[in-house]
Amino acid sequence: MNQQVSMSSDTIIPLQKENMKILLLENIHSAAEETFRDGQYSSVERRPGALEEDELIEMLSDVHVLGIRSKTHVSARVLDAAPHLLAVGCFCIGTDQVDLDAATRRGVAVFNAPFSNTRSVAELTIAEVIMLARRATQRSMELHKGIWNKTAKGCNEVRRKTIGIVGYGHIGPQVGLLAESLGMRVVFHDIVRKLPLGNARQVSGLEELLEISDFVTLHVPETPLTRGMIGAEQLRLMPRGSYLLNLSRGSVVDIPALYEALTNGHLAGAAVDVFPQEPNSNKDPFESQLRGLSNVILTPHIGGSTEEAQRNIGIEVSDALVSYLETGSTTGCANLPEVHLPVIEDSYRMVNIHKDMPGVLSRINGLIAGMCVNIKAQSYNTRNGIGYLLMDVERSLPRDIERQIEALDSNVRTRLLF
Repeated sequence: MNQQVSMSSDTIIPLQKENMKILLLENIHSAAEETFRDGQYSSVERRPGALEEDELIEMLSDVHVLGIRSKTHVSARVLDAAPHLLAVGCFCIGTDQVDLDAATRRGVAVFNAPFSNTRSVAELTIAEVIMLARRATQRSMELHKGIWNKTAKGCNEVRRKTIGIVGYGHIGPQVGLLAESLGMRVVFHDIVRKLPLGNARQVSGLEELLEISDFVTLHVPETPLTRGMIGAEQLRLMPRGSYLLNLSRGSVVDIPALYEALTNGHLAGAAVDVFPQEPNSNKDPFESQLRGLSNVILTPHIGGSTEEAQRNIGIEVSDALVSYLETGSTTGCANLPEVHLPVIEDSYRMVNIHKDMPGVLSRINGLIAGMCVNIKAQSYNTRNGIGYLLMDVERSLPRDIERQIEALDSNVRTRLLF
């Protein structure tokens, strides 16, 4: 929202949309650019690939909003070199590629789309379960070599088999419902108690799940708790002839241990979509110990890579960024306190991000009152050592207010939205 008002040189002037520069990297879906342009943001640049740190620093010298996927890494060094950066949009599930602590210290909001591609990942999971059970990829590889091997040996239906889901957040329940529709028994493990969907059953721990599952599928985030959670010891607990699927994070599975379990015949097969080291672009080679194993389905981190998912992500993240730029709403923000304030007609909105220190809100309100400006509404919250304030006032603020607030030792960022 940009009010058409007359302001003197002594009042704070909001940053106008036409002056905001938006950079979208890594083939972010065109729906994101459409959202910005529909909102009258005219300076939008889309680029096909990721940028290395030095090149990214050079590009961000005058950028206000950066959009990335999973290959561009936004480090503290990058953030320190981007003085105008207001927000980063991660057009993907996670935010691992952004130094969230550094972004928070600089008052840079980070948004992502944790739910938009859950159906796509769930569908690929079930497709791979069936392909593994029928050994279809092995038969396909043989036919490509001219070998006709029509056999039922080692091929099974998935009906009445048990699928164990590790991580029952957003993707896990959808996998469970799809599996149940195929007649599979569904068990799951999560670190917190979850309400099961359908006939799924939560087991007492990871060990029990591994011991009773014909298929184990992983859908967990990357955390200190999940790194290396599936190693040689865990693989030995799985029944002989069972299958492992990883469509979560590459750090979750010990690849050498998985290779050993696959080559010695303990596991019948695996499907792996994520890897500890992945190429930076499609032009770089892929190296893995699992290459060449006929009982392994390898996919290049495409669990959420469908047109539908990428479009949904493009819309969800760009909508959140536009809302943040125009109203200051941090709903769904990954690092700043969550604050929302409905727009009040005939008001002027200021956002202040500051260190969470005693008395900050009182000092800011005192400065506003000292200028004889009436406060019409406020919304305030704290998180991660940061305070986030949205304030609507009855008239335009004198420029001296901005200077005084910025001079507070608590201040991180202050700006007028409209």
